[in-house]
Amino acid sequence: MQLDLGHCGVRSFRDADAAPIARHANNRKVWAQLRDQFPHPYTTDNAHGFIRFTLAQDRETAFAITVDDLPVGAIGVVLRDDVERCSAEIGYWLGEEYWGRGIATSALAGLTRFAFTAYDLERLYALPLASNAASCRVLEKAGYRLEGRLRRSAIKDGVVQDQLLYAILREEAGVGTAGRETGAPTRAPAGPTSGGGDADAR
Repeated sequence: MQLDLGHCGVRSFRDADAAPIARHANNRKVWAQLRDQFPHPYTTDNAHGFIRFTLAQDRETAFAITVDDLPVGAIGVVLRDDVERCSAEIGYWLGEEYWGRGIATSALAGLTRFAFTAYDLERLYALPLASNAASCRVLEKAGYRLEGRLRRSAIKDGVVQDQLLYAILREEAGVGTAGRETGAPTRAPAGPTSGGGDADAR
């Protein structure tokens, strides 16, 4: 997959992306806004493992954010299942030297449009930490609406925090509804499932 967004892009990961991804990801300021599954320190081995895992999936859901085709961050979705199969969580992070340039907003808006069509979704949502004002601004600029506050719902770096719930619907993103799947799945999981994805950085 490749999206040309002008001053940046979103594309499939490549094996050669590991070193630059590790360089940008190995930053405490980036880590401080993400889920704990995002390691710190972040090594080249971590990046290789993440890229190998991503490329091995049946459905590609994690992508590189690029500038001049070089990876400077990542963005992706976590697809839900069962009755929530029309929804997905979206998350992203960006290397600190690229903050404040509109890159995260462009990447988020581009992948949002792509995801609605590619994964046949009705709703995308994000759960930034309430303290992450920069990510909240990115979401708002990309058309996401604040739907609520999840009080004391997360703990990061030993601090209990609120999360904010932002979401956008298919029609709000200007994506058509032709060909929507509305029937029940042919097979359902045997029991309850849970999952997580990259939380939101700037």
